[in-house]
Amino acid sequence: MDVPGPERRLAAVLAADMVGFSRLMEVDETGTLARLKTHRIELIDPAIAKNRGRIIKTTGDGMLVEFHSVADAVLCAAEVQRRMARRNADVAPGRWIQFRIGINLGDVIVEENDIFGDGVNVAARLEMLAEPGGICISGAVRDQVGDRLADIIFEDLGDQSVKNIARPIRVYRIRLEPNAITAPGGATDAAVATTISKKPSIAVLPLVNMSGDPEQEFFADGLTEDIITELSRFRDLLVISRNSTFVYKGKAVKVQDVAREFGVDYVLEGSVRKVGDRIRVTVQLIDAETDRHIWAERYDRKLEDIFAIQDEMTCAIVATLPGRVEAATHDRAKRKQTNNMAAYECVLTARVLHHRSIREDNAEAQRLLDRALVLDPNYAHAHAWKACVLGQTWGYGWCADRDATFQQLAAELEVALALDDNDSDVHRILAAVNLMREDHDKATYHQERALALNPNYDLVVVQQGELLTWLGRPEEGIDWIKRAMRLNPYHPERFWSHLGRACYCAEKYADAAEAFSRITRADHTHHAFLAATFAQMGNAVAATAHAAETLKREPKFSVATYLATQHYKRDVDRQRHEAGLLKAGLPA
Repeated sequence: MDVPGPERRLAAVLAADMVGFSRLMEVDETGTLARLKTHRIELIDPAIAKNRGRIIKTTGDGMLVEFHSVADAVLCAAEVQRRMARRNADVAPGRWIQFRIGINLGDVIVEENDIFGDGVNVAARLEMLAEPGGICISGAVRDQVGDRLADIIFEDLGDQSVKNIARPIRVYRIRLEPNAITAPGGATDAAVATTISKKPSIAVLPLVNMSGDPEQEFFADGLTEDIITELSRFRDLLVISRNSTFVYKGKAVKVQDVAREFGVDYVLEGSVRKVGDRIRVTVQLIDAETDRHIWAERYDRKLEDIFAIQDEMTCAIVATLPGRVEAATHDRAKRKQTNNMAAYECVLTARVLHHRSIREDNAEAQRLLDRALVLDPNYAHAHAWKACVLGQTWGYGWCADRDATFQQLAAELEVALALDDNDSDVHRILAAVNLMREDHDKATYHQERALALNPNYDLVVVQQGELLTWLGRPEEGIDWIKRAMRLNPYHPERFWSHLGRACYCAEKYADAAEAFSRITRADHTHHAFLAATFAQMGNAVAATAHAAETLKREPKFSVATYLATQHYKRDVDRQRHEAGLLKAGLPA
């Protein structure tokens, strides 16, 4: 009696693998896994299902997929690569998630739910030949597809010898140019690159504390932040945010790697030593492309000269850059600084603690700012940051009486404004406070002042996009939010929330869903927005799921109560939001 052999069939096999998985996991294990999971759920798996593919198996960074049609396999691969390119458009290159994809048509052996054989092995070798973000296919796939896929170009790479395959394999590379890869909002990669590169750009690495005293870390970090702030005032200079560059604190880095990750022309690095009332700051400005020092200086002064050092340093940097950047709004003489160096150090330390967003550090920051104001009651910047820290307390609910805290916050801002009308942080926070009060005109005034005073401050820039969205100008808002993301590649997750809201208001629902899906720690408000977004897209299953998640996290949720916390100026925008929420099935 004959024993039946293994089942065989002809199949289109797609093999995909993530580029640089180990490196990304080493840098940020939790974030990488969260982003990869999001891409799977929101993009890759739906694309496979839409094109009638079947996932055979997955690894931590790759997958094997079977299709009955080679055309479906190619269309799926092209969709994944195009959409991944769009998702990477607003992310620092060092954090890109990219895939290589190989597709083959060949004989496979079927065993339970798995497939093996030459057809699978060739697909895996083709994947290894593909570029990051690219697709390679075999000659068999090319022959079967023919000219049926009008928006895809095939480039013949000739016969290739690959590992563990005796015969040469005819390989074609897929080019996707006719369907230009676009960043969210419609700008092509070339346009985005042009926009980014039209200004000289710089990343300031954290100054190294050379004092031998761990307590001076706060001073070194605070001084670094001040240098970034001063450089940000130059309109024709793009400066990467402190949140992004501080990921390199305490690490030995190559300047060219830093520049490549942030896409900048120049990198500033240096050290600071503070002993008693003396300070020594050493800095080097490096041309990232050539890895050549183009300017260096050492400042050995009394601590009371710290502001003069900052001025000299920033002026020297911009004078050295191509085109000798002009600073129309850079006028320190109009801004009120303190003569009390102890107060200044308190503010530096408080700012660093504030950025940690931890309740205990917030409380310590308040104590330090109170100390600074005892030392110098007329220190406007200290009043501004006291308001900012109180705003964090109010926002996180770290206070017994939220109304009293809000009143204290507003009072600090009024004092700061009276003392110094040229502090961008004062106007930034006043804009946010007036927006919460539904006073759109005052919010606009203070936001414009903040932007004029510090046009490259990522928190001011993203707030400009947020405000424009509330005012009913979401298309403009999207552009500003993307600019903030460029200034701060390691931006807080709330930037995605701002972008999602702007896209929703612009009725770009797919882009809105994609933006909100990037949030790894979503709360009930994010799920409510996703429910409304999918409802507007006609995806009832996803809308219902997110509505259920909203109610799970906030059982007392109602559309009316939720909309009362939204700051739309136009009724049409509020009604659009309301319609989506109700359509998703959330209680009125």
